[in-house]
Amino acid sequence: MRLFLAYLLSFSLLFAAQNVTEEFDAEFNNTSNETLFDPLSSYNEAMTTFNDSFYEYALKPLAEGYAYLVPKMARNGIANFFDNLLFPIRFTNTLLQMKFTDAFEETERFVINSTMGIVGFNDLANSELGLKPHDEDLGQTLGHYGVGNGFHIVLPFLGPSNARDVVGLAGDMWLNPLSYIEARHANLLKNQEQSLGAVALSTINKTSLHVKEYEELKKDAIELYPFLRNVYESRRDKLIHE
Repeated sequence: MRLFLAYLLSFSLLFAAQNVTEEFDAEFNNTSNETLFDPLSSYNEAMTTFNDSFYEYALKPLAEGYAYLVPKMARNGIANFFDNLLFPIRFTNTLLQMKFTDAFEETERFVINSTMGIVGFNDLANSELGLKPHDEDLGQTLGHYGVGNGFHIVLPFLGPSNARDVVGLAGDMWLNPLSYIEARHANLLKNQEQSLGAVALSTINKTSLHVKEYEELKKDAIELYPFLRNVYESRRDKLIHE
């Protein structure tokens, strides 16, 4: 159970941190509610309320207190460090989708940022060479090969997802260096407690950098659950077809 919680926390319910707010209008207008399969709507609405309350009364205060204590430059460096650690997920999924140029660029980014970027704290590959990350995951890979979204589901702490992406999360877990998996031969962290601590830090740090984005996103919502559901599904469809 602790491992599962650690994994959920490592992703944060704030998918707004993935620049959703900047691309919302174009994506939302291309998605019809009628196209979404949502047999769990009652559960999903209740879980959205729970997740939003968790954010408002737990995650947000922690993130704001953390931001008060830690300078933004340091928080950006920590975010870069954790993002660099997710190289195996991005690299593997670019290969699985046969995006070989993207896979090569991911390797370049990892080598440059892990060395000259001081173990990833500086994203020199992007700032100096213009090599941007390719945020691919197994859910996108499955979608690339024609696997449909399936039913929509809201996960505790994590937020909006769907059947395909839940399967993808399970696969990406094995590639995530922050996960502690007893059956995996090599683990960066030594136990579940270390894993939980690392992903909690990553989540709080990331949230501290994107609090305003989530607040802006919520302002446009007449009803929060269908709004977040539609934004999530439209963005995932867009990422799959890029």
